[in-house]
Amino acid sequence: MTEIDREIETIQLMLSLYCKCKHRSKDLCEQCRDILKYATERLKSCRYGDQKPTCRNCTIHCYKPSMREEVKKVMRFSGPRMIFYHPVIAVKHLWQSLRK
Repeated sequence: MTEIDREIETIQLMLSLYCKCKHRSKDLCEQCRDILKYATERLKSCRYGDQKPTCRNCTIHCYKPSMREEVKKVMRFSGPRMIFYHPVIAVKHLWQSLRK
């Protein structure tokens, strides 16, 4: 699994958790699907490829400001909860953000 694939999986899990708790939806609602689609497109077209830093630490902010705020909301909510629902992925993500 590439680093980009791992980041896509992480944002997908974060969105699932967010949507389940905030929107009371079993599957991703339309708004969360749009965020996932947008984030996936951005990650796949990242100029750094597998050497990319976490988006938070990146010098190039390729997200539109409105989408960036939406993703921040999701991450603020889901980030701390990931350690309980997906501990291995949460630790890998934390390790990557500290490493780069």
